[in-house]
Amino acid sequence: MSDAAGETMPTRPDDRPDAWSDDRPDTRLDDQPDARPDDRTASALRFAAELVAWVATPWALAGHSWLLAALSVVLLIGLPSVLSTPGDKASVIIAVPGWVTILLVLVQLVAAVVSAWLAWPAWAAVPVTLLAAAVPVTERRRWKWLLSGAPAR
Repeated sequence: MSDAAGETMPTRPDDRPDAWSDDRPDTRLDDQPDARPDDRTASALRFAAELVAWVATPWALAGHSWLLAALSVVLLIGLPSVLSTPGDKASVIIAVPGWVTILLVLVQLVAAVVSAWLAWPAWAAVPVTLLAAAVPVTERRRWKWLLSGAPAR
């Protein structure tokens, strides 16, 4: 490869012959059984469902009681913020076993679906239901890891 002046340019980041070789140890999470699974897609879907729960639940409850609506937001956001499994989040306020974290996700999913159907028209509730159905599928690896007891080690 050459530059505009015709000078030969190196094709490697430096002149060492092994600069592009992969002599580093493989640090993928698949090779570390106790490491948290890489779940960016699952995390994004889970967060989207949580957002729906945070919006739809108080929306559905507001017609009955503004106090219940406010309390639902405090619980849906506060519980997962305070209760977490060590190793699953960087900052743990109150440590809980993995099954509690899974239960909190399931509560968010149920809240999102039920509230969406109560508060919104079907054209809005159907995508929420599909999103909530996709979350457990994409969360399988993380949930298996949470149930394995690996986070507590």
